[in-house]
Amino acid sequence: MTDRALVVVRAGALTTVQDRGRPGHAHLGVPRSGALDAPAAALVNRLVGNPPEAAVLETTVNGCALRPRSTATLAVGGAPCPVTVDGRPVAWGAPVCVPAGALLEVGTVVSGVRSYVAVSGGITVEPVLGSRSTDLLSGLGPAPLTDGMVLPLGTPKRVHARVDFAPQPAPRAELVLRVTLGPRDDWFTQEALRTFTSRPYRVSAASNRIGLRTEGPALERALPGELPSEGMVLGAVQVPPDGRPVVFLADHPTTGGYPVMGVVCAQDIPSVAQAAPGTPVRFIEVRTRDRR
Repeated sequence: MTDRALVVVRAGALTTVQDRGRPGHAHLGVPRSGALDAPAAALVNRLVGNPPEAAVLETTVNGCALRPRSTATLAVGGAPCPVTVDGRPVAWGAPVCVPAGALLEVGTVVSGVRSYVAVSGGITVEPVLGSRSTDLLSGLGPAPLTDGMVLPLGTPKRVHARVDFAPQPAPRAELVLRVTLGPRDDWFTQEALRTFTSRPYRVSAASNRIGLRTEGPALERALPGELPSEGMVLGAVQVPPDGRPVVFLADHPTTGGYPVMGVVCAQDIPSVAQAAPGTPVRFIEVRTRDRR
């Protein structure tokens, strides 16, 4: 019987299993989780013949090294990085046949932050609440990868994409985020509103899957005190006591008491996933009808 499994030789700085996440459980205090760069995850799945909901690996900055126990088709996408099989360069952004026992090395990103690795058949760790995603905030799902871990693989059901290379957008040199103001923008002064939508910020090195933290001018409150905890959504721009905006990402808490200045347009969230520390950030106010 074929041993459908993947051995983790080098786990890297942070590599997790991710799929489309587990939305719909916020009332239970469970974040949505899932791949931060969802389009990149969907593309590598398509390249190896997986359905879009199949689980992939999300690496952070310095990649990982993997050894399949049986011959498998893999694809690496998201943040551009060198890819080798047994030390020989192979294509990034394309399906690659990796023989049983060969070592696939996903290297350090050239730009961006997160690369994605899909394997034919998908990663088939046990699902929790309908998802195989690792949730760093709640601890649900599989633990982040460690050296020596063995990941089960499903049986491939489709032929991988017959392409030489799949174009993917490069990580942006400047992050421009469209924001609908509210619901708590009235907790800030008019000068703070002008600052938020006109002054530049930068991505902080303290950013993670929970939220993108920024460095830049502090936003002045018009109202003192704190709000009672209220529901939080993906893309919410919360402003903690230091006045620097934080954009909530996939593993964000489902409630919070700091005021939310606005919400980032859903279409802009994938680009946030690839914003490296130091990347310039601009927040642009849009009306609901302008979000298309």
